[in-house]
Amino acid sequence: MDKTKQWFEAKLGERGVKLSPQQWSQLVIYYETLVEWNSVMNLTGITERDAVFEKHFYDSISLSFFIDLHKVERIADIGSGAGFPSIPLKICYPHLEVVIVDSLNKRIKFLTELVSKLQLSDVQCIHGRAEDIARRTEHRDQYDLVTARAVARLNILNEFCLPFVKPGGLFAAMKGAHSDEEIREAAYSLQELKGTLVRHHALQLPNEESERHIAVIQKTANTPKKYPRKAGTPLKLPLM
Repeated sequence: MDKTKQWFEAKLGERGVKLSPQQWSQLVIYYETLVEWNSVMNLTGITERDAVFEKHFYDSISLSFFIDLHKVERIADIGSGAGFPSIPLKICYPHLEVVIVDSLNKRIKFLTELVSKLQLSDVQCIHGRAEDIARRTEHRDQYDLVTARAVARLNILNEFCLPFVKPGGLFAAMKGAHSDEEIREAAYSLQELKGTLVRHHALQLPNEESERHIAVIQKTANTPKKYPRKAGTPLKLPLM
């Protein structure tokens, strides 16, 4: 009996997410490919099988507990790293059209091979800075859902991510700790980038029981022309 499979499928099932044998197989291939590539480049500090399934895969899929992904068509994952949360979500919800943006070409090469191994369709991996890619017409104000997982503080993430969201769409910032100060700090960036915080969700990982938080922001209008600012500026001079 595969104990990882047993608890993982049981915990997802409690949340209404059921995996087919093919989807489970894809997650196993994902894990094996991640560990293989991680031996030659730094993708994750977590490589133990149970921990990857909990802290990366379950954590990524947890977004679907709070947002109905059956109603989402296009998703952009900004600063995806090793493909979290978008690739586990794509495995569970194959209808999603996914665009992954990452500034490190080595990670994009890993993701491109991973997508091929998993035989996923409608996944595009783009090498570039979010601030530059968001200026392209085909990506600006275009996505139903945009995600970022533990990348930066919320006032910085808003400038990275909200330009990709279409009016009425959602940006989900997936974080570990929750900070009222961080939410207050993000107020000006939300105003400037036409976003409003509509929900905040908290959960615990099933085994380790560490906290996770998801801030859900709705886009209220098209991105103003002056945003995002030049690549690197949001990190150096966050909107405050």
